[in-house]
Amino acid sequence: MALKPRTRKPSRQDGPPDDPVAASADPALLAAAQRARKMLHRRALTAAAASVVPVPGLDWAVDAALLSRLLPRINAEFGLTPEQIDRLDPSQREQVHKAVALVGSALIGKLITRDMVLRLTSAVGMRLTTKQAAKYVPLAGQALSATLGYATLRYLGEQHIRDCIQVAQAAHLQLPAPDATK
Repeated sequence: MALKPRTRKPSRQDGPPDDPVAASADPALLAAAQRARKMLHRRALTAAAASVVPVPGLDWAVDAALLSRLLPRINAEFGLTPEQIDRLDPSQREQVHKAVALVGSALIGKLITRDMVLRLTSAVGMRLTTKQAAKYVPLAGQALSATLGYATLRYLGEQHIRDCIQVAQAAHLQLPAPDATK
């Protein structure tokens, strides 16, 4: 009688099943993705909490503020801030710019402004509009609003993490050491 090998169930920390880093054997890339997702989860919880407060527009402002601070920190985890890219040798810098163009991200290697974040959030505008409307229904509406707030920020952040992973892989970047101050 042959025994089946035991397989481990994926955990939340492993990332989505179609995660490009899951196929990578690069431990630095795996660690950077895990740190970025941890930051994203904490910020998404903050967005969810802000979504419960029934003040019109507050959650939009909080989402924009959170994203405008979160996206540069995710970039930094992967060595993709404008300063980090400028420190690369010219051939490596060119590889990064080509990879960014290939991925099509407007948020990698650039200074992130609130304008850029607002354009990004307008891409998921229907969720945000539903979140605003749901806020005024007692209890169930606030729970729905919080869930949508979390999901929206999580979706946008996860897309950005995936873009960063693809750029780091395509450009064969040496990732920076983790920042111990976070």
